[in-house]
Amino acid sequence: MTLVAIILATLAAGIGSVWVAALLMGLGGNRSPGMMPQRLLSLAAGALLATAFMHLLPEAFESEAGAHDLFITLLVGLVFFFLLSKAELWHHGHEHGEAHAHAHAHAGDHGHDHGHHGHAHGHGGRGGSGWAVLTGDSVHCFGDGVLIASAFMADLRLGLIAAVSVLAHEVPHHMGDIVVLRQSSSNRRVALIKVSMAGAVTTLGGIAGYFLVGQLQELLPYFLAVASSSFIYVALADLIPQLQKRLSARETVAQVGWLLLGIVLVTVVSGAAHAH
Repeated sequence: MTLVAIILATLAAGIGSVWVAALLMGLGGNRSPGMMPQRLLSLAAGALLATAFMHLLPEAFESEAGAHDLFITLLVGLVFFFLLSKAELWHHGHEHGEAHAHAHAHAGDHGHDHGHHGHAHGHGGRGGSGWAVLTGDSVHCFGDGVLIASAFMADLRLGLIAAVSVLAHEVPHHMGDIVVLRQSSSNRRVALIKVSMAGAVTTLGGIAGYFLVGQLQELLPYFLAVASSSFIYVALADLIPQLQKRLSARETVAQVGWLLLGIVLVTVVSGAAHAH
C-alpha cells in the first residue's frame, strides 16, 4: 500500500508540475520557439539560478556531507555540462559541414545550387543546453522522489505534504526548463514531452527510495549538487548571454523585473515547502 501511494504521489508531483507549468505559460500558443519573448528568457534564468542557489545547494549543505566534497561535485558537474555542450556543438558542426558538402555535390550534378539546405542544423548550437537541463532535471527529480519516499516511510500524511510541496516548488523551475527546451526543439510538443519524461524520473526515485532509502539518503546531497551545476550552467552560459543586448531603459527594467520575478517565485514556493 505504501509503495502504491509513493508511485501515485511521485507521478502527480513529477509530471503534474510540468503540466501546471505548461498551462501557466500558455504553451498552446502559436509563438515559434525562435521568437520566444525576452521576458520568458529572463524568467527562466531567474528560476534556474534561484532553484540552484536558494533551494538545492542550501539543502545539500544542510546535510552531513562535507562542504569540500560538495564543491568538488559542483565543479565537476559544471565542467561536465560544458563538455556536453561542446560535444553537441561539434556534432552539429559536423552535420552542418556534411550538409554543405552534399549540397555542393548535388549542385554540381544538376547545375543549380541547393546550398540553402546546408543550414538545416543552424540552430543546433543550443542543443547542449537542452541536454544539460534535461540531465540536471532528471537528477533533481530523482532526488525529489527519494525525498517523497522517505516522507511516506515515516508517515502517510507527511508523504502527501511532501508530494504537494515538491509539485508546488517544481512549477516555476519547470517553466524555465520548458523555455530552454522550446529553444532547442522545433516542436513545442516534443519539448513538453521531454520535460514530462524528466519529471517522470521522480517516480523512479520514489521506487528506489522505497527499497534503498538508507543508502540513497547518503547520496542525496551529491544528487542536489549535480542538479545545481546543470541549472547554473544553463542560466549563465546560455540564457543570460542572450539577454545581454542593448535595450531601451524601459525594456531593460522589464528584463530585470522578469529575472527577479523568477527568483522570487522559486524562493517563495521553496520557503513555503520547507515551512511545511
